[in-house]
Amino acid sequence: MTTLYGISNCDTIKKAKKYLTDNAIDYTFHDYRKDGINLAMISEFANHLDWQELVNKRGTTYRQLTDEQKQNLDKDSALAILVEQPAMIKRPVLIHNDTYHLGFKVAQYDEIFAS
Repeated sequence: MTTLYGISNCDTIKKAKKYLTDNAIDYTFHDYRKDGINLAMISEFANHLDWQELVNKRGTTYRQLTDEQKQNLDKDSALAILVEQPAMIKRPVLIHNDTYHLGFKVAQYDEIFAS
């Protein structure tokens, strides 16, 4: 079972979906905006991935946080913000055979799906 999590209009998500389709890998796509997101889901991601890496600090959503929010960011506050602002979650999150992966690079996916 393979599930790709993200936002459909994200360029990185489009590349990951193309990779999966081009390599005939069956997957389910979960769009945070259409299919929803909650604290339990984000907490599960954070149990398998570093919560700090889940925060996309290069995007406009992160840059719009107040200086106080950025300075006081800890795991609990970050996860709460990610639920409110799913665009701030680094994309994609990929779950394949119960292993969690973050981001997309062709070499990374080649390795994930080689086995």
